Amino acid sequence: MRASLASSIAVTCAAVLALPVSFVAPAAAAVPSALGLPPTSTAQPPAPELPGATQSLPLEPLGGSDRALGGGADDSGAQGLTRRDVRPFSLVGVVWDDPTAALHGSVQVRTRSATDGAWSEWQDVETHNEEHGADPDTAEGAGRALKGSTAPLWVGASNGVEIRVRGEEGLPEGLRLELVDPGESREATEATTPTTTTNGATTPATTTSTNGATTTAASAAATTGTSAHTGATAVTPRTAAAPPAPGTPAGLLAASGSLTALTALGSLGLSAAEAAASGVNSRLAPYGASWIPALSKEATELTIPYLPRSQEAAKVPSVQAPARPAAAAKPYIGPRPKIITRKGWGADESIREKGFVYTKSIKAAFVHHSATGNNYTCAQAPSVLRSIYRYHVQSSGWRDFGYNFAVDKCGNIYEGRAGGVAQPVLGAHTLGFNTNSMGIAVLGTFTKSAPPAAVVTAVARLTAWKLGLHGVNPKAAAYLVSGGGNLYKKGSTVKFNAIAGHRDGFATECPGARLYGKLGTARTSSAKYQGRS
Repeated sequence: MRASLASSIAVTCAAVLALPVSFVAPAAAAVPSALGLPPTSTAQPPAPELPGATQSLPLEPLGGSDRALGGGADDSGAQGLTRRDVRPFSLVGVVWDDPTAALHGSVQVRTRSATDGAWSEWQDVETHNEEHGADPDTAEGAGRALKGSTAPLWVGASNGVEIRVRGEEGLPEGLRLELVDPGESREATEATTPTTTTNGATTPATTTSTNGATTTAASAAATTGTSAHTGATAVTPRTAAAPPAPGTPAGLLAASGSLTALTALGSLGLSAAEAAASGVNSRLAPYGASWIPALSKEATELTIPYLPRSQEAAKVPSVQAPARPAAAAKPYIGPRPKIITRKGWGADESIREKGFVYTKSIKAAFVHHSATGNNYTCAQAPSVLRSIYRYHVQSSGWRDFGYNFAVDKCGNIYEGRAGGVAQPVLGAHTLGFNTNSMGIAVLGTFTKSAPPAAVVTAVARLTAWKLGLHGVNPKAAAYLVSGGGNLYKKGSTVKFNAIAGHRDGFATECPGARLYGKLGTARTSSAKYQGRS
């Protein structure tokens, strides 16, 4: 027994020391207190495995004279499930085997409330979802785990379901109903409140690029002041750094491979995957932070990794400059908004693919609606996100949550795909135009419903900051090269607004006519937040 225990401890310690160094970071440079960073959380017991589950039920032929279809018409090709009891769930969707096959027809579900036992009316599920996803020639876009899928629909806490699927032509093979339970998350309830603290933060050392190489851009920027936004295939040499601070994940892993080090790492409440996802934001907030704080415009200007060339020239006078140098030009960037992190909304980091994939820059922001319906409260938004995340990864076969950011109906902003909110993370949101762009999903359906003013303001604030990091004017044009789609041929250069709607790059209703109509307001407001006239 003792030998077995000793062997288990040795294997576990060795595994910790062999972890990827994507979350092992040099100590961060001192951050002025004026920036208002939330301090590091106090040590706490390791969090239990995040709950949540997906039920996957194969659909069955509904038969000829089908009362379940309403009207009793002959619909022999229809598939579905009659009313039945199931385990608790809150979000539904339908998937099928071939990701290139389209479901031309209708999908309708009705669900039984877990609160009062009442059955809902029939609800339509958006069937056209192929325009969301990774570009075809990327590793994610060609992944063998990919499936065709409808958009997900949030239905709230339920324990009964009925579904009917009718096709205008033959239905895809392998239709399955996905019932997603988001589970509960302690972190999601803590995301809007400050945490008890001690001092210290760290900066990530390495992450995975699009070609599988590694980059140390974040740590290089911390020590040299250079840009952290490197090309997707660039490899930046590791720079010398101060020894890791005691008590940080870097400091703990720099210690000997003992049970003490393993226990100390666990005491921070972070798994390796959680530390990696949190570490890429560690210049903005400490490891394990549930939120990244908002900053004033002045404080934001102190944090940007670089200035556009013209502004750098104005900031650093030449040797032959006159005795009275010109005043330094301020960068056009909006104040950084508060962003609830993946830890804050309770993302289970164990289900996504490891590592992070980046594009070269961010030239444009595509705005989407999630098409999950508007029947959620803002307190439920983290649950909606966890459900979509699980549906994207486990049901649809994506590497991670598709969008770079999400916004709820109250204007709260959430970190989406892992890799760092200030980094050019390659998303899976606008088929054909994911490269050099970012995707923002507004939770809800805005085909007929108008988005709240808080949504438009949040989109404007987020884009003013994120586009500002890349020197982009929100009211200007952006040029992107198509990766292929149903509007633009692969390889063609397309002109977009810097803040565009999904429908601008693909033939789709997304982000809904009512939200799309507000994008002009978002552009104007975003430019003003940046300090532009």
